[in-house]
Amino acid sequence: MAGPTLLKESGPREVFCGLTSIVWLHRRMPDAFFLVVGSRTCAHLIQSAAGVMIFAEPRFGTAILNERDLAGLADAQEELDRVARELLQRRPEIKTLFLVGSCPSEVIKLDLARAAERLNEELQGQVRVVNYSGSGIETTFTQGEDGALAALVPMLPSSDERQLLLVGTLADAVEDRLVNLFDRLGIHCVRSLPPRQSTDLPALGPGTTVLLTQPYLTETARLLKDRGAKILKAPFPLGAEGSRAWMAAAADDFQVPSDTVADVLAPLMERASKALEPHRKVLAGKRIFLLPESQLELPLARFLQRECGMELVEVGTPYLNREQMSEELALLPVGTAVMEGQHVEQQLDRVRSSQPDLVVCGMGLANPLEAEGITTKWSIELVFSPIHGIDQAGDLAELFSRPLRRRQLIQPALHPAGSVHPIHN
Repeated sequence: MAGPTLLKESGPREVFCGLTSIVWLHRRMPDAFFLVVGSRTCAHLIQSAAGVMIFAEPRFGTAILNERDLAGLADAQEELDRVARELLQRRPEIKTLFLVGSCPSEVIKLDLARAAERLNEELQGQVRVVNYSGSGIETTFTQGEDGALAALVPMLPSSDERQLLLVGTLADAVEDRLVNLFDRLGIHCVRSLPPRQSTDLPALGPGTTVLLTQPYLTETARLLKDRGAKILKAPFPLGAEGSRAWMAAAADDFQVPSDTVADVLAPLMERASKALEPHRKVLAGKRIFLLPESQLELPLARFLQRECGMELVEVGTPYLNREQMSEELALLPVGTAVMEGQHVEQQLDRVRSSQPDLVVCGMGLANPLEAEGITTKWSIELVFSPIHGIDQAGDLAELFSRPLRRRQLIQPALHPAGSVHPIHN
């Protein structure tokens, strides 16, 4: 069947590590604490990404592995127990403690599952201790959330109740809006994973229908399916078209009449079209190259091509779950180059040779490309921004039109009349 051209490459990669996901997870669950077992570099990364002042009381921290730990001269398990006890004594409001593995803790084979089991026995239900890996050795940064949610799935209570479960972190305001829309469609029991309180875990069973809000929750989806939940196939809720199809998939599963779906969603689609119009004028006909980093690349490419009129030069993604992304792949133009994996040097060569109008990439690549005169968009900003749902389509488009407008404004300053323009090979 005709569709995008699926390619694969491997080699040196340029991605954030999964510890970064703590930045949005700790905001979602204010009664949880994320204790990274790692190095000072891990601590600096989280501190910088979160923008939290050092004298604040954030809901994350780092149990520093020093030279004695790494050399095996100290009992790292005893040290970790001590740090965890001190933390819980100082912060009695913590209800769930996540022990988060890092590259250093995995290199020295520190068994955090054993530590979590030991602490759970000691605390006897006062605090739930959970462990998962946020290491960047083999993963990209959004997979940290997948690891955290997958660790929670075995703890979900069982229930046969008919319900819709939204899986993946959303901004509270966006989630409230979506829940209200589902209620208007007649789907009244809607729960979320992760919940807003870590102790308010949703029940799960054969009556549960799951809608993934994020495309990078592969392991979580597999575990939910193993527990009896039904995972719906749908485009992801990015852009007006994708969000409508996403909601319609749930409506169909709950046997909501198509007339009801049209009555509820048609006014939103009309507003979204108007909100997209000024950004479409900037983006239409522009060529975009998406480097692999967040796993949001396929839904974003679909939105930018179909709703904003952009031309897709190449769509990179760190990992491609063809079953989970089947609805997105079907909506891409025939022949679109979809590249799974990364050889960063080769991809940068293709960027330079194709000279796209916009490149979506990580922060580590953005500044060098900008210095070469290539306009970029940080992919991590798309994870932190409230971009899901029909109502957010205009805001999502603005994230891509803004750098092009900025380039247009500063171009005369960069190349005043009579100056010599650089040549990009």
